[in-house]
Amino acid sequence: MIGGELNDFRQRLRIEQPGQALYSLIERLYPICRSITGDGVRKTLSILSEHVPLEVHEVPSGTAVLDWTVPKEWNIRDAYVKDASGRRVIDFKQHNLHVVGYSVPVKARMSLSELRPRLYSLPKHPDWIPYRNSFYKEDWGFCLTHRALEKLEEGEYEVCIDSTLENGSLSYGELVLPGREQGEILISCHVCHPSLCNDNLSGNAVAIFLARYLAALPRRHTFRFLFLPVTIGAITWLALNEANLGRIRHGLVLTLLGDAGRVTYKKSRRGDSAVDRAAAYVLESSGDPHAIEEFFPYGYDERQFCSPGFDLPVGCLMRTPHGRFPEYHNSGDNLELVKSESLEDSLGKCLAILDVLEKDELLINLSPKGEPQLGRRGIFRSLAERNEQGLEMALLWVLNQCDGSRSLVEVAQRSGLPFAKIHDAAEVLKKHDLLGAAPQAQKSRGKQA
Repeated sequence: MIGGELNDFRQRLRIEQPGQALYSLIERLYPICRSITGDGVRKTLSILSEHVPLEVHEVPSGTAVLDWTVPKEWNIRDAYVKDASGRRVIDFKQHNLHVVGYSVPVKARMSLSELRPRLYSLPKHPDWIPYRNSFYKEDWGFCLTHRALEKLEEGEYEVCIDSTLENGSLSYGELVLPGREQGEILISCHVCHPSLCNDNLSGNAVAIFLARYLAALPRRHTFRFLFLPVTIGAITWLALNEANLGRIRHGLVLTLLGDAGRVTYKKSRRGDSAVDRAAAYVLESSGDPHAIEEFFPYGYDERQFCSPGFDLPVGCLMRTPHGRFPEYHNSGDNLELVKSESLEDSLGKCLAILDVLEKDELLINLSPKGEPQLGRRGIFRSLAERNEQGLEMALLWVLNQCDGSRSLVEVAQRSGLPFAKIHDAAEVLKKHDLLGAAPQAQKSRGKQA
């Protein structure tokens, strides 16, 4: 299944090595200093817009969004700590994780004892720089390796953070690919973290190449891609689009897709939505190591989409979950952590999940009393002519199980047959007026008009 989607991806986009293409995009985005607002986000969206035509939205600081307020915009030009000799012992230009995100401007001289409470390191990983931020409290600080911290000598230090925190706007990117139906599949990722490859950029890269591929296909669903600053971005989008949320039929948050760990799917709050079934089916049928986790109200923006007032059917696809690998939120999350083969595998599983969602339907047998006579309708003869091995059993499974309560992916799960066979059988039966849309499916589509 997954190989088929990836092969089609290669052919349509003329990309022989999808994993390397994903890695190259991450490599280009890696040096940019991003935060929840500011020019780093805009530069990131500008680069992503070279691949697909993103619409960039700017929401002014101070805008009320649900229980939150869009914050002031933060930008930074330089930051450092100099010792008595004038040497930069901490230098933002060497690594943008050296500054606590959203640090207010500072220009001061102070002793090491005065500076030390504002210095953050990782004693358990002494060669890595931690990622820290202060989004909603005006503060400042520096991050450095623990080895560098231990080498700081007593004396006076010059401290400079050349930043601005002022009224501006929050930026996010959006792409809508219209389909035959108005019902939407939502794909979301976050664009706010600084130089972190797995946590942030892997999701961005996979989402962009998914969008490029889907733009080249005929589509049943409308696809909506969101590139948001985490938490406040999703809350802002939900607040501005609440009137149209009923169109969302399925959704995936993409993150942490580049490390070498097994693929993990975190269910939506509902736990039994179509996207939960599709993801479980794809991962189980892949034969690869994987994990399916129940919903919990922490993590990425799935917790905003799945908040009880919205309860959207949105799950989260990742590899090793957040906080469960040592490089999480520190400089160890670099270009060496992400692997092109992992990125390609993640892309393939995303493609397979979306393919199932595009083709899955809730159908009903229109001749449910006994088996309909397939022979006199020429179905078996046409199968023989097409040399369709195994489709006869798929036809019988679909006729028996499609009573308006089970979708095609559920039939595939119960039968043990490939989803592609079940879908093909359903298409044959629909052409012979033996299968139709279940009443509840018709009603759902009518609400979208």
